[in-house]
Amino acid sequence: MNTVTLCRFCAPACLAALLAGCSSVGLGISIPVFPGVGIGVGVGSGGVNAGVSAGRGPVSVGVGVNQSGQVTGGAGVGTSTSVGGARVGVGVGTGGVIHDPNDPATRRKEPAR
Repeated sequence: MNTVTLCRFCAPACLAALLAGCSSVGLGISIPVFPGVGIGVGVGSGGVNAGVSAGRGPVSVGVGVNQSGQVTGGAGVGTSTSVGGARVGVGVGTGGVIHDPNDPATRRKEPAR
């Protein structure tokens, strides 16, 4: 079995298995600003998100802001291959909320009147 056949068989199965364990799924596009840095916008189960990412080789990091004003950060590693005229890839990563303006613990206390 050659590499292309293996990718065509394994990619859908792996994608289904990975998405089954995700708490969110989305689709986005990134425009390279200069080598290794891009700006992007995406939409998914968490709403609209815009951000900046930087990567070198299979490793990337990014910071974004979603439609609720939450600032999020993430890091991941992945790989891709050419299939026909397109690039198809898979990756894993982790992320979290850096700042949430709606979190009661971080809201500025208003003086009592």
